[in-house]
Amino acid sequence: MDRGKGTGQRPVWSRDFALFFVARAVAQLGDTMLPVALAAGLLQHGYGAGAVGLALASTSAAFAGLIVFGGVIADRFSTRRLMIGADLVRLCTQALAAALFFSGHVVLWQICAIGFVNGVAGAVFQPGVAGTVRRLATDVQGANGAIRIAEAVAQLSGPALAGVLVGFASPGGVFTAHATTYAISALCLLLLRLPVRSRRPSGSDAALRGARAFRADLVEGWREFRARTWLWGVIAVWCLYMITVWGPSVPLVVTEVVQQHGARSYGLINSALGAGTVAGGLLALRLRPRRMLRAGSMGVFAFAAFPVAVGAELGVPAMAAGAAVAGAGMAFWSVMWATSVQTQVPADVLNRIHAYDVAGSLAMMPVGQSLAGPAAAALGADRVLLIAGVMSFVVAGALLSTRSIRDLVRADAPTTPGPAPVTADECVRPERH
Repeated sequence: MDRGKGTGQRPVWSRDFALFFVARAVAQLGDTMLPVALAAGLLQHGYGAGAVGLALASTSAAFAGLIVFGGVIADRFSTRRLMIGADLVRLCTQALAAALFFSGHVVLWQICAIGFVNGVAGAVFQPGVAGTVRRLATDVQGANGAIRIAEAVAQLSGPALAGVLVGFASPGGVFTAHATTYAISALCLLLLRLPVRSRRPSGSDAALRGARAFRADLVEGWREFRARTWLWGVIAVWCLYMITVWGPSVPLVVTEVVQQHGARSYGLINSALGAGTVAGGLLALRLRPRRMLRAGSMGVFAFAAFPVAVGAELGVPAMAAGAAVAGAGMAFWSVMWATSVQTQVPADVLNRIHAYDVAGSLAMMPVGQSLAGPAAAALGADRVLLIAGVMSFVVAGALLSTRSIRDLVRADAPTTPGPAPVTADECVRPERH
């Protein structure tokens, strides 16, 4: 890995990237614990699976619906302060949820309201992630690979840790641990020293511009998004992927495996998926293709192995192998995609573009999930999963057949050769080399 020695570039594993890495890894660990805590806590208080789904949906709906506006805010103000504020809000909401579960007074609408506030905070937090990675590391691809590996490890360990906490403490204990992860994330972000970026008018100037300027920023972000055919082309193809592949695969795989082989087998298969994701992240740290999206699209082909193995009822070992292959392929794609966005898009609109990216990527997932049940009833779950496998090839083929996507040449993010003056808004010191 090129660590920028002798070039004056910022390496991946600087003090500041390490702080950001810890913040993301710990927060991801807490987020993977949340579904277990909600399921165990609500079921203990007499609610059913529908209540659990509603509580989770309250967060995802607020996040998906407001993240575009969060992108505008992130491009207008200090992303570091916004991210710290969002973590502190979620620290408070999860501490409140813990108090409700410890007290035994759990009302569904209160849990949903807490989830909604968490979603709003997430919509403010997430747009700043892409820009922060770009500002902290010269090797953006290596940074994304490291973060993707951390996410995979969190997905493996978070649910297991939540299960242990539920057993030894209570669901309230899991919520307490979740709140603590946000406190750690906020502390790490507080200690960050971000290099300065060129900024548009902020503070009092931004306040004077008001709502009209906010709408103008929103329109400008959309214009920049539309101007890049490779960008909106991938999002358009990804909508098809969410409807026909990922959306139906997630609920149907769980249902099929648990019903036929039991929850332990699903845990094994899920662990294989996580292990494959780690492998894909490691692969993305080493391979440096000139045309990143072309190489990443090959990983999308690999996802077909998972739904096909389950739909064809090949047995638990084959399903685990398919899950591992799928995890590796999708992790490799996600690093290639994130790096392309972060290095190809100008810094002053990156947060808005990232917000449009996330919103577009998530928009069709509920549609695919809602269609999974009717499709399985009409065709059978096994056939729907086999169709999902076929559609993985269709999606990968669509990515490769679009010239602006397959021929996009990688671009390195601009680097800062030395210490730069710091604005008062960022409240940071110059980067040490």
